[in-house]
Amino acid sequence: MTQENNEQIKAIIFDVGGVLIRTFDHSGRRFWEKRLNLPEGAAEAIVLTGEMGTRAQRGEITTDELWAWAGEYLGLGDELETFQQDFWRGDAVDSDLMELIKRLNSHYQTAIISNATDALLDSLENYGIVPEFDLIVGSAYEGLLKPDPAIYEITLARLGRRPEETVFIDDAPANISAAASLGMKTILFKPSINLAAELETLGVRVS
Repeated sequence: MTQENNEQIKAIIFDVGGVLIRTFDHSGRRFWEKRLNLPEGAAEAIVLTGEMGTRAQRGEITTDELWAWAGEYLGLGDELETFQQDFWRGDAVDSDLMELIKRLNSHYQTAIISNATDALLDSLENYGIVPEFDLIVGSAYEGLLKPDPAIYEITLARLGRRPEETVFIDDAPANISAAASLGMKTILFKPSINLAAELETLGVRVS
């Protein structure tokens, strides 16, 4: 997607959850937590950040196995599908960020490194954003989770880039620290930051 440029930065690498795709509405998850007498945040802990979610993101179990376990653990029975739909319905692509990425594509390689289950590609295809990226690296496919340096090294090798030729954008400080330790330039993402301006400070052309 890129025309070769003479600047030092050659590739921009993005996280997905919390960056490209964010949960703008938590009401679906909160509804089920109240219904199941769970504390706030328990839904995310069960599906995303707990032991089974981590195993799914490492590729040790499939997405289907994760949801089957969650349904049994929560006693959802035939309501599992509704729970899944409510869990994800508040998520959406950051449209402003995607417009920025489309501008970056004319000058840079763009890539993804995501801690995600084996449903990552299907999810990104459903959101319609796969064509905007030269490379997508998912933890479940590699058997590696950020901040393991190996997942960054795999990405760099596939892009054909040195660490100092890349910018990595993530919302997790540990993942940012790991990338920086390899020599990658980094931006800790927060919804409140002006990402275009942050990129410009690193010498990235954003128009």
